[in-house]
Amino acid sequence: MGIFDKIKNAIWGEAKAAEASPTATPTTAGATPAPSAPTATTPATSAPASTASPVDIASILDAAVKKSGQKLDWKHSIVDLMKALGMDASLTERKELAQELGYTGDAGDSAKMNIFLHKALLKKLSDNGGKVPADLLD
Repeated sequence: MGIFDKIKNAIWGEAKAAEASPTATPTTAGATPAPSAPTATTPATSAPASTASPVDIASILDAAVKKSGQKLDWKHSIVDLMKALGMDASLTERKELAQELGYTGDAGDSAKMNIFLHKALLKKLSDNGGKVPADLLD
């Protein structure tokens, strides 16, 4: 699995967890035979939700930053975005992500590469069904 897939899976996994919690809580509180109900409902709810409504990238990453307890600026930093998701943000990992996203510049110039990575990653998340704030896609 590539770095992009790890990032996407981390974000979409958080989105599914957020969807499952509100759905499971009322069902569990309302009836005793709840263990079978969420199992039957979860696949049906997950599939239409992922195709019908995009994953809100900003809210997922904002929550991940809050959960991390660190001061991270995911909106402007690829390193902070990766850290918010609990990923390795080392130069080696970022170089691998740069290859995946088609970076053709000098990988030794990490500042330029990081700017490219941040924009390209958000664009690719958007292309894959993520709802990214418009100001981050320019």
